[in-house]
Amino acid sequence: MLETVTGPIDAMKLGKTLIHEHFFFGYPGFQGDLTLGTFDFEQKKSKGIETARMIQAQGVETVIDPTPNECGRNIHLLQAVSEATGLNIVCATGFYYEGEGATPYFKFRQQLGTAEEEIYEMFIEEITNGIEGTGIKPGVIKLASSKNEITEYERMFFRAAVRAQKKTGIVLITHTQEGTMGPEQTELLIEEGADLSKVVIGHMCGATDINQHLQVLKQGAYIALDRWGLQGIVGAPMDESRLIVLSGLLAAGYEEQIFLSHDTVNVWWGRDPVLPDSVAGLLQNWQPDHLFRRILPALLESGGINEKQIEQIFETNAKDLFETNR
Repeated sequence: MLETVTGPIDAMKLGKTLIHEHFFFGYPGFQGDLTLGTFDFEQKKSKGIETARMIQAQGVETVIDPTPNECGRNIHLLQAVSEATGLNIVCATGFYYEGEGATPYFKFRQQLGTAEEEIYEMFIEEITNGIEGTGIKPGVIKLASSKNEITEYERMFFRAAVRAQKKTGIVLITHTQEGTMGPEQTELLIEEGADLSKVVIGHMCGATDINQHLQVLKQGAYIALDRWGLQGIVGAPMDESRLIVLSGLLAAGYEEQIFLSHDTVNVWWGRDPVLPDSVAGLLQNWQPDHLFRRILPALLESGGINEKQIEQIFETNAKDLFETNR
């Protein structure tokens, strides 16, 4: 059974699944801007429901929301959105990468020599008994590494997560900063004894060298090309470059190890970012229905993908990830 924010469901019934979308997200520090970046539960819930309806209109039944603990994970809102819409939402336990996460708490404890064990205890408590006393349990662990390195701070979370996976069988989903360190993350997970059939190396579409993807795929992990529509900023390539990589991987027969998604942030904590016109133009399609409205129809028309491959990527792969070993 896979844990969702409204309780466990049979992984065989996940249906069409998006592997990486954020309903509510904020960079650490938003808590200090709540005078102007106000919090209204019903307003946020309404926006979350609007996003869920947009996703469901494309036939999606399940969304994995891997928002890290310190980036505004709000299980009460996620539960409210799921209950109002019927969309399955799977939340995460985990922390963001060192450069953009809330690092002082565990870095202080790292100096004391207790951090890694405490991280493991946090994972196990949330997976086993629930988050913040609610009984709502995460379905995945979120991990992250920096651009061109995995810092010792980040390695603590990777090591603790593998221990938790060995104990519970939970799925691990990672963030690769700008698509770097995917092969290195995979090697670290192998060294620690992770089950790679329950690992998704995320944001690999940030790498435009297909050899980076193949290094991960050949080890047996899944990859996520999960930032469609996010382009031209934060080191993200244009969708055209992603298409070249995806087409090559599909031609090589790797559809059984690929996930597609958008990594959208649909509701920001704090004040909404104000985007310059040039950036807003680049991000105009960064919506959680972009793949279904634009990318996949174009690929189908060109012959770059077929309906069977689409079903494999969005339905069968999710079932296999959460239900069985490949």
